[in-house]
Amino acid sequence: MITKKIIIAGISILLIATGCKTKDVKMSVQNKESVPENKAVVYQVFTRLFGNKNTTNKPWGTIEENGVGKFNDFTDKALHEIKDLGVTHIWYTGVPHHAVIRDYTAIGVSNDDPEVVKGRAGSPYAVKDYYNVNPDLAVNPAKRLEEFEALIKRTHKANLKVIIDIVPNHIARKYEGKNNPKGVKDFGADDDVTVEYKRDNNFYYIPNTPFQLPDGDKPLNGESNPLIDGKFDENPAKWTGNGSRMAKPDKNDWYETVKVNYGIRPDGTKDFPELPAGFDKLSAKDHFEFWKDKNVPNSWIKFRDIALYWTAKGVDGFRYDMAEMVPYEFWSYMNSAIKNVNPDAFLMAEVYNPKEYRNYIHLGKMDYLYDKVETYDKLKDIIQGKTPPDGLSYIQSGLQDIDIHMLKFLDNHDEQRLASPEFAGSPEKGKPMMVVSAMITSAPIMIYFGQEVGEAGNENGGFGSHSRTSIFDYVGVPNHQRWMNDGAFDGGKLSKSEKDLRDFYKRLLSFSGKSSGVMGQFQDLQEVNRHAGLGYDPNHLYSFVRWSDNQKLIVITNFSSDASNTFELKIPADIINKWNLKDGSYTLKDQIYQKSSTQLVVNNGEGKATVTIHPLESFIYQLN
Repeated sequence: MITKKIIIAGISILLIATGCKTKDVKMSVQNKESVPENKAVVYQVFTRLFGNKNTTNKPWGTIEENGVGKFNDFTDKALHEIKDLGVTHIWYTGVPHHAVIRDYTAIGVSNDDPEVVKGRAGSPYAVKDYYNVNPDLAVNPAKRLEEFEALIKRTHKANLKVIIDIVPNHIARKYEGKNNPKGVKDFGADDDVTVEYKRDNNFYYIPNTPFQLPDGDKPLNGESNPLIDGKFDENPAKWTGNGSRMAKPDKNDWYETVKVNYGIRPDGTKDFPELPAGFDKLSAKDHFEFWKDKNVPNSWIKFRDIALYWTAKGVDGFRYDMAEMVPYEFWSYMNSAIKNVNPDAFLMAEVYNPKEYRNYIHLGKMDYLYDKVETYDKLKDIIQGKTPPDGLSYIQSGLQDIDIHMLKFLDNHDEQRLASPEFAGSPEKGKPMMVVSAMITSAPIMIYFGQEVGEAGNENGGFGSHSRTSIFDYVGVPNHQRWMNDGAFDGGKLSKSEKDLRDFYKRLLSFSGKSSGVMGQFQDLQEVNRHAGLGYDPNHLYSFVRWSDNQKLIVITNFSSDASNTFELKIPADIINKWNLKDGSYTLKDQIYQKSSTQLVVNNGEGKATVTIHPLESFIYQLN
């Protein structure tokens, strides 16, 4: 979930990206407790859309009209093909049971009011019951949890790890824990609703004031529904998910959700134990020991238990929605508890304020944060011709101490599709961006299902707008459906260009996921070549080196969609020295397609290589 302005404990915060201006970067992993041997590759899939074969795509269409995918659509064959892309982890988005406009009263689930649900299929970030899964995703909704458990087993059988969402900042307005384990009370069950705030209340309240629906939105696009009556019974009103304290939130607020109270008083001060100085240098185990005897707010305990419940079922990690809206002390408490059970758990989070990155990594014990407001936004500006690529090196320099924690992506459920006219304009323009994203960092790389076959998000699902594949409605995903080929998962209906694109992703992800060089050091080549006067076009080309003890890589990419470039690439003396190269000639062979090669000629301790690169082409040259 992304917004330009959020409200934390009633305080409005603008999220602003910053950068710094050094050029040479040596990756630092001194604060990473266990550095992975290889780069992780995350495949995000919107679970209810993945297996949908229906191509109707009627705006606001029902399941009967537009179809829906199921857990069972992730067959052994489908999982094998995902794994074959070079993927190590699957993030099954939208698994926890969230509010949805469909009658499941036969299995004991109450109907949701369309006036506090976005779209027909509902937002996956308005969770209604954390101890069960979305009934839409099951062939037999009454057995939905068993069907998901079977999917976890199939995923592990394919040698893939399972990630699901946890959304601690907010829950659905009509949360009903129908499947709580013994002894677990519902959110708000013991709250004192006569006061705005109490530490162990699960919510913030507006005492003596009923909730009012926002003006402006038209539920179900004006369709008749027995629950659409201009009101929603909530008295007293609760704060809205994005922090709004209005009993009548704005239509742009997250009105379908309520904010969870973590012991942050309305004035922004903390009402819980704080971590002692120096805990940013300590391990998750130390954090776990610290919290063992501490009295913490009730909401902390509830979400820790939710995470451990899913961990016990075999879930290997979590993606945390809008993590910066929850205090990092809570993350220390919960993440250290998860790591105590599964030291290899994969914990990634949305944090969009660069000034807070290190707090959430070192104090909150996050493994990975989205590198959205810096690398992603810079790449988007580059491909749209707004800026040259040089800024990528400044960003990388500024992130050098936390490089391994900054997960890269170009496509996800919140963002405009990479291939959409509003972003890159074509899937081919995504190729140089993807090479840089995969190779510039030791952190994981993530792709969104359909990205690898050029999905552009052109469909109007209903709620929201095109350019993003709808997360609120039942839709089909055309390019992905051509790859799915009616359940054969063999790409049988893809065009040649779509097949070629998927082949590119497979080659890139498989190489980056196994490369020791990409897990090593980074140094920019941009500055030295900008001033070398050897034909290098710094307005469209970007180059850098990555290396380990046993692998030396030179990465060059061309962001221009219409200009080829022939130039002499200069490798400065300090890199030649670090690589222990003597004067002479060395073969450089491209690792993406294994076809292109050139010679690195070292003379008097400096290197040069003649390169011809075509529009949107990239090379990952390995020194042989």
